[in-house]
Amino acid sequence: MMIDFEEATVLIVDDEKNTRDGLRRSFEDEFDIYVAANQVEALEILRSESVEVMVTDLRLGGEDGMELIAEALKIPKPPVCIMMTAYGSVDTAVEAMKRGAYDYVSKPLNIDELELVIKRAIRSRKVESENVSLKRQVEKKFSMENIIGSAPVMHPVFETIQQVAPTKATVLIEGESGTGKELIAHSLHNLSGRPKSKLTIVHCAALSPQLLESELFGHERGAFTGATERRKGRFEEADGGTLFLDEIGEIDSSTQVKLLRALGERTIQRVGGNQVLKVDVRVIAATNKNLATLVEQGEFRDDLYFRLNVIRIVMPPLRDRKEDIVLLSEAFLREFAEENKKPYRELTADALRTLIEYDWPGNVRELRTAIEHGVVMSNGPKITLRHLPQFVKEMTGGIKRLGIGSDKTGGGAVLDELAALAGEDELNLDNMEQHYIRRALDRTGGNRTEAALLLGISRRTLQRKLKEMDAANGQKV
Repeated sequence: MMIDFEEATVLIVDDEKNTRDGLRRSFEDEFDIYVAANQVEALEILRSESVEVMVTDLRLGGEDGMELIAEALKIPKPPVCIMMTAYGSVDTAVEAMKRGAYDYVSKPLNIDELELVIKRAIRSRKVESENVSLKRQVEKKFSMENIIGSAPVMHPVFETIQQVAPTKATVLIEGESGTGKELIAHSLHNLSGRPKSKLTIVHCAALSPQLLESELFGHERGAFTGATERRKGRFEEADGGTLFLDEIGEIDSSTQVKLLRALGERTIQRVGGNQVLKVDVRVIAATNKNLATLVEQGEFRDDLYFRLNVIRIVMPPLRDRKEDIVLLSEAFLREFAEENKKPYRELTADALRTLIEYDWPGNVRELRTAIEHGVVMSNGPKITLRHLPQFVKEMTGGIKRLGIGSDKTGGGAVLDELAALAGEDELNLDNMEQHYIRRALDRTGGNRTEAALLLGISRRTLQRKLKEMDAANGQKV
């Protein structure tokens, strides 16, 4: 989701004029800024203007910023609230969160840190609004609340789920391991006309061909060694409901034939039996393989592929929806804090930046594991880079090597490596920096705010670097 932060309205509340004016000057190129000196002025602005984020000091002369947050949250469309305090402590932060604050920052202020927190608050608010819009026509009881995503590549996924779920059409879900295909199956079932019935799940890759056939269709007593009694299969168990076949690309040719009959005729026969049983089952299948390729290679029946591929949903890998890493991380932080009976802790800017830079070959499942590790290993006020798993910390992307994420430049020791990354024989650090800045601008369609976020630097830093590039190259970037 591309966000124009300059359109976002931010209210700064502080009883010190120098602080108000300083923050206004720091952020007026980034956001639409309002300022207030006290609670009365702040509430007047909040009730007359659409404010997305309010940043308030804890001490407002004789007034309490906590009380202002409580009043602000009573407004019909309340702002996301951030607390500033020179009296920073864990107790203060916890109390602010209890009162509904989104986050807190300590004085003396780090402008870049505050800017990052404000942008995250804006993004959170806009994502929430967008998800509400996407799900407007979905019954609240059976929402897609477990599928988290606001990236543009997720929009077709949400739209297809809403369109297809109430039907009986067979659905094929494709995507790499760990992308959340099973979550889609749950949403399709919950939004269907049969949500009160059972969602039956079969992990096809976990069973041998003989066991899988028996698992799906059941067996009669004596059908094979060890079959001491009649057993219903998953098709019978799912009668009137939904059957989810995970890793459908792993089933053998014999089972493929029987599955084709079950899908086409809506009938099954138990292994070792002659009785034909009618079943009313909605089938959802998932695979991390390309079934069309398997068909071309003769490893998967084309007629079964066509039966399964009535409706196709492709779950994008996490590297193609990096906008969602912040949202997913936030959800996992809260989940594992509650599960492990630990206080909720946010990620530091460096930790979050590293998560965004990493390509996540294991997708959402791998991110979930990394966040769980961070929650369990942290004891301080926030989860830092050192609390994350080693495989994340050792990630060395080109931007990270440059030191762009921390507004520092690297040394000569890495120049040869950087040159190799860019595919050039000779490359100095300035050129490498320009290379990544240009690539970020290309990727964001020229949106400097989004490019700065992608690079892990502030918009002001990006503007400064662009001016330096203009001066060096004698042209606009």
